[in-house]
Amino acid sequence: MKEYKYKINGTEYTVAIGDIDNNNVEVEVNGVSYSVELEKTETPAPVVAAVKPVASAPVAAPKAAPAKSAGGPGAVKSPLPGVIVDVKVNVGDTVEPSTVVAVLEAMKMENNINAGKAGVVKAICVNKGDSVLEGADILVIE
Repeated sequence: MKEYKYKINGTEYTVAIGDIDNNNVEVEVNGVSYSVELEKTETPAPVVAAVKPVASAPVAAPKAAPAKSAGGPGAVKSPLPGVIVDVKVNVGDTVEPSTVVAVLEAMKMENNINAGKAGVVKAICVNKGDSVLEGADILVIE
């Protein structure tokens, strides 16, 4: 597999290109495998003219995380891109630094997100099922 690193909007992605069979290519992005079907063109393209993902089974597209950004020094941020599996706290809850506030699925693994500091939850910026990028606000603690 040939591996490349891309930076898109400040987020780094590791892309590994695997076997190429006719117009199908096996691609791995940050540990997640995809089968990519290349579009056929009349003239040979120097690289890849266009790609479109081909899922092995119909999969609903994950909805993007809301654009809420309460931000600030009390924001608990996503350590990596993934999908919010669960939000364990509510607005007004008192948390300790080791309190698990959310569960994030990334690279087929569930990751507990801790509060990181003691305080009161002032805002929750995501919902269960939201896709988030690395550095996205999950919630705000004051």
